[in-house]
Amino acid sequence: MPQATQTTYPLAHYIEVLDRAGVLWCAPQDAGDIQIDFATDDSRAAVPGTLFVCKGAAFKREYLVGAIGAGAVAYVSETDYGVDVPCLLVDDIRRTLAVLADTAYDHPSGRVQVCAFTGTKGKTTSAYYLKSVLDEHARLVGCHTAGLFSSIEFDDGVDAGISKLTTPESFQLERQLANAANSGIEHVVMEASSQALKYDRTACVEFAVGAFTNIGEDHISPIEHPTFEDYFSSKLKLFAQSHAAVVNLDMDHVERVLDAARACERVLDAARACERVVTYSLADERADVFAEQLTHTDRGIVARVRTPRFTDDVLVATPVKFNISNALGAIAVAEALGIERDAIVHGFEHLRVPGRMELYPTESGRIVGVVDFAHNGMSLETMLRDLRENYPDRELAVVFGATGGKGVDRRDTMGIAAGAYADRIVITEDDPGPEDPADICATIAKRVEEQGNGNWQIVLDREEAIRTCVRETTRPSVVIVTGKGHETRMLRKDGSVPCRADGPVLQEALAAFEAGTL
Repeated sequence: MPQATQTTYPLAHYIEVLDRAGVLWCAPQDAGDIQIDFATDDSRAAVPGTLFVCKGAAFKREYLVGAIGAGAVAYVSETDYGVDVPCLLVDDIRRTLAVLADTAYDHPSGRVQVCAFTGTKGKTTSAYYLKSVLDEHARLVGCHTAGLFSSIEFDDGVDAGISKLTTPESFQLERQLANAANSGIEHVVMEASSQALKYDRTACVEFAVGAFTNIGEDHISPIEHPTFEDYFSSKLKLFAQSHAAVVNLDMDHVERVLDAARACERVLDAARACERVVTYSLADERADVFAEQLTHTDRGIVARVRTPRFTDDVLVATPVKFNISNALGAIAVAEALGIERDAIVHGFEHLRVPGRMELYPTESGRIVGVVDFAHNGMSLETMLRDLRENYPDRELAVVFGATGGKGVDRRDTMGIAAGAYADRIVITEDDPGPEDPADICATIAKRVEEQGNGNWQIVLDREEAIRTCVRETTRPSVVIVTGKGHETRMLRKDGSVPCRADGPVLQEALAAFEAGTL
């Protein structure tokens, strides 16, 4: 299947849609009949007949000149650069990007059902869970498997690969949606990050279902969200574009989330309003989707799930209760879509999410290894608390670090969580970026100590930290490695450098421990 192509429009058409979107400031009066064959924000992609978009604080005039040299016939910008092609001046370049990309690809989200998850934690797991249900639906009815745009990987029916951003920039996102629509894909599952919502990357995407998993303090920094309010309000923007809303009743600030969903439900513009709000919960029986009973088995947790249409047992291959919440969220989305019961009941049985609660038990049963992406205090606390409940007689040993240069509160919140719930702690590097990893680890250690937990050590080399944690196990244990999950790059002062994923390193350490050679 070839890449989706853009539709040729006269420049007047783009002028009209920008004006209708309320972002156009000024446009030439006599250039509307210029034909636009391609629109882009990448000067390297410009071809004859291009409408070029000047974006970003680091934009240089030379990029525009290069695009014109390659054939650009007009440009869109917040600044008039005085070049010899027509200029469309706008007052909000980020929203402009979304409008132009959606227009160029003929609003592809109107031709495929897009389901988006937002929330502080659980977005990726929820997305994979829903994709697994939708893929089972595809098998049952004989349609194309679901597209996936996650923080780990993407697959749009034409292209597939490793993701660079949780939610792509507007032109890439709309191209991928167009690829999915042209490939005959019925459903696309994606993560909607707070940054993408705040900066309007998704502004023109029509969501069949928008799901809100939970909210906690994360990504609060000068380069991300300056305040919790900015972070929270950015995520709530999802509902204004969703035909149906899914809400977790167990989250903090749930009333505000429900108010936002119900406000959209009352909007008069039927093209943008929520037509239905579906709730889910592990604790509140009033929820539309509710887990009446949980049973732990060797294959995972069996949840007795009640939905508006049926009650049945659902096996989810996970050792922790919080992933059942993610499964209920996926089921709630499937309910909103009208997916058949059999696809929902059997859609989770063989699923594995890369770097998310991956289990590595030793043959002897002495150690249960766990690799997870938990990279903030909220996620780490939830995971450790659940594992403590599920493995009450085992030592909980955890290896983790915290990022540098962003999310600076994580070193505090993760240190507090580990100090409160873990028996043994090995602190190591995790994308230190511009900072000295030893300084980050020292801050974490201080927070661990404040919880009255003195059983910690710092091992800066991440692989050695994992081996150390396994080597020093003296009784039946759960060894948890968290923070990087599936990732194979480490961000340091001099840039991104290769590293091994946590899973293979932990597997090797566990095998050596079993063989007595660690």
